Amino acid sequence: MKKAQATQPKSDAPSVLEKERHILLDLAKDITKVREKNDLIVLFTKRIRSFFEFTHTIVTLIDHKDETYTPFLLDNERSPIRDHSAYQGLIKAHFNLNEPFIQEVLAADGPISFYLEDVMDEPKSPSFLRVNYERGVREILMTTLWHEEKPMGFIHIYSDNKETFTQEFRNIIKGITPQLSVAVSNIIKNEELQKKEAEKSYLLDFSNDIATVRNKEDLALSVRTALAKMNSLNGYVIRKINEDGQTMSTYIYDTTLSIQDDSLLQEVLRSKFPINDGLQNRVLNSYIPLLFNVDIEINRGITSKYLQLWKHIGFRNLVGIALRHADVNLGILWLNTDEVNIPLIQGICAQISIAMANIISNESLVTKTTQQEVLLQFSNEIAGVRTKSDLEKAIVKVLREMLDTKLAMLRVFDEDGLHLTPYIFDRSIFANFNIDFDKMASVKIERSEIYTAQVMKSREAVVFNVAEELKREDNSYALLWQKTGFRNMYGALLTVGNSNIGTLWLLADHLDPAILKGICSQIGMAIANIMANEKLLVYKQQLEQENVYLKEQIKNIYNFSDIIGSGEQMQNVYRLMSLVADSNSTVLVLGETGTGKELIARAIHNASPRKDRLMIKVNCAAMPANLIESELFGHEKGAFTGALERRIGKFELANHSTLFLDEIGEMPLEAQVKLLRVIQERELERVGGKETIKVDVRIIAATNRDLEEEVKAGRFRSDLYYRLNVFPIELPPLRDRMEDVEALANFFLSKYSKNSGRNITRISARALQQLHSYLWPGNVRELEHLIERSVLMAQGNTLQEVYLPKKTDANTAAADAFDKTLEQMERDFIISTLKRCRGKISGPGSAAEVLDIPGNTLHSKMKKLSISKSDYFKN
Repeated sequence: MKKAQATQPKSDAPSVLEKERHILLDLAKDITKVREKNDLIVLFTKRIRSFFEFTHTIVTLIDHKDETYTPFLLDNERSPIRDHSAYQGLIKAHFNLNEPFIQEVLAADGPISFYLEDVMDEPKSPSFLRVNYERGVREILMTTLWHEEKPMGFIHIYSDNKETFTQEFRNIIKGITPQLSVAVSNIIKNEELQKKEAEKSYLLDFSNDIATVRNKEDLALSVRTALAKMNSLNGYVIRKINEDGQTMSTYIYDTTLSIQDDSLLQEVLRSKFPINDGLQNRVLNSYIPLLFNVDIEINRGITSKYLQLWKHIGFRNLVGIALRHADVNLGILWLNTDEVNIPLIQGICAQISIAMANIISNESLVTKTTQQEVLLQFSNEIAGVRTKSDLEKAIVKVLREMLDTKLAMLRVFDEDGLHLTPYIFDRSIFANFNIDFDKMASVKIERSEIYTAQVMKSREAVVFNVAEELKREDNSYALLWQKTGFRNMYGALLTVGNSNIGTLWLLADHLDPAILKGICSQIGMAIANIMANEKLLVYKQQLEQENVYLKEQIKNIYNFSDIIGSGEQMQNVYRLMSLVADSNSTVLVLGETGTGKELIARAIHNASPRKDRLMIKVNCAAMPANLIESELFGHEKGAFTGALERRIGKFELANHSTLFLDEIGEMPLEAQVKLLRVIQERELERVGGKETIKVDVRIIAATNRDLEEEVKAGRFRSDLYYRLNVFPIELPPLRDRMEDVEALANFFLSKYSKNSGRNITRISARALQQLHSYLWPGNVRELEHLIERSVLMAQGNTLQEVYLPKKTDANTAAADAFDKTLEQMERDFIISTLKRCRGKISGPGSAAEVLDIPGNTLHSKMKKLSISKSDYFKN
């Protein structure tokens, strides 16, 4: 590229050098005082022009990120192009750093000059060259400003003749360039500091202003004022995330904008836009402001109405910033602007977010207070409701006075769960129309009816817009709603817990969903209570009997932990229990008195699917023969002398549960016949009654008798025996599971020590030996009572002695005496005794003591009968 040559000075060299030195010294002193842009321009113009003539000068700065350079310092007073039509565009323009003209300046070792006519028409040459030429400028001198070995800008010096930039001038500019670079750098830093201080001051003022915000209107005013101060009031809107968390709606917007199509604006203001529309979700997911071009987004396929509104208004570029408070997204600020001061706009949005969160919280608090007031008054109105008419008055009053709505219909489900019957309605709704509403309201509807079906599917209230429903083909209901003048019909399901009570239909322009939900909850509860009260009048006696019985039975509930036994025989019992527990099969528990038959019955019930209901117990031996039938099956009032009221039998109480028939072997024959029928047919009739009552009862029977022998003797019906003997479980006597004696004794010791307030923690070895040497004719029950007695009589924290009953034939008799010789019987008896005494031959609690013979005699007999340690003692 062609460049201008320096003209040579006519004076001698020493005087020129002295002049340059003097100029440089003066300029260096003055440059140190430069702080503002104008200071540098004034200094440059005043000092340099006193020695050399030129038209004007500017300084441009390099933006390395964009690879451009832009005007920074302007000589507006002397610039010949300041009235040119292109001037305003030039001072805001970004010129390409990679074009040949400026690249030659960057490559030069010092100031370099060009004749404008030679370079202004070269390809890619900057437009400011021609504009200056058009205003008489003929030559330009440029030099690069450096900072930390990196180019930061350029000095442009213009002249209207071609003889201005002598070598002397160039030397001065080259000499002063380092000081000018430092001055420009200081100005930039000072401007940055001033800008940050201004931003801080601006944010502080905005913070103070927004601290007084209490409602949405205050926030709108503060935002408008703040944006106007930063020259960004070109249009804005704040959108808030709705309660559904899926959509956003307009919260506040710039009301100063002039919009011709008001219908489009109103549509956007009313609409809810999905968050995931391809635009809003991008902003909410970003932690920095995002710049969008309206046309580009529309061309991308974003069809949201608000984009069309922005285009209609004339918005080109918008910045979207997420409004967050404590990492929770509240909404978005959309700002119509081409440039973004990210730190400043983020600071503004942080303040807006705090104010917005406070307003939302306050609005929520006010709403909740209003809701609570309405619900409290409604609650007070229906608190004393006992009848349907009372409930109707309460509902109609609250709906009219507090919610400006009317009760169209309240229906309740029939017992079949398929139909709904009108329960309460407001006749005044159609009072001014020729409509027989009573007749229409008396018709039952099915739950499959189109509107009812929609309400049934939703757990929230369903809003039916009357205008929209009129568009349906079958719009008979909508035509009826239209006559009332209300815009919406609200349908809600009335429930109590998981039970559907009915449906509620309200006509209104608008209802708060939370209030409606609360009202529905209370109405549902009130209806349920009214219905329950009506049923209570019918079943009062039954419930009273059940309540008394259940209170008595609660005291006797046992836990699985009460079953103690780890021996082989008890393990077999556990196995049988686990096999039968999940079924509905009848169980017959057999065993001697005191073996724990009721405990086993309760364990089977508690492990069955019927465990959520109490097991009902009947002691067949404890009831007189003439009352057992009434006890089992119940009786009607007047069925016999003394039957003053209806009585619910144990079978009905045990419906869907378990009936435990204890001591079944004691039941009279005449009662056995009816029991058999109930077990077979699963139905019964109360004494003196004619109604057949279906029951679902699982039978567990228990007896200490040999029912087969009872059947042979004619004291027990064989058919009933076979019905009961479906799954027999025989409990072993305690003498046959002596390995469990110690565990049982320790359990009862802990139980009765606690009950009596004693601190007995262990049983002595001597006492345990006593327990093992006894045959326990009364089984576990006898052991329990003996431990209880011994605890009461014990001293200290160790049970030293168990007060066993005196010896009798019952606890010294040998078993299995048939088909054996006298010697075999004697040998087996001694071995059995040694086993019970844990191999102890002599001393307290020994086999010799049990056999009542000296220890030496027992040794002699053992030797004679070949009894070895392996016969009675297992390792």
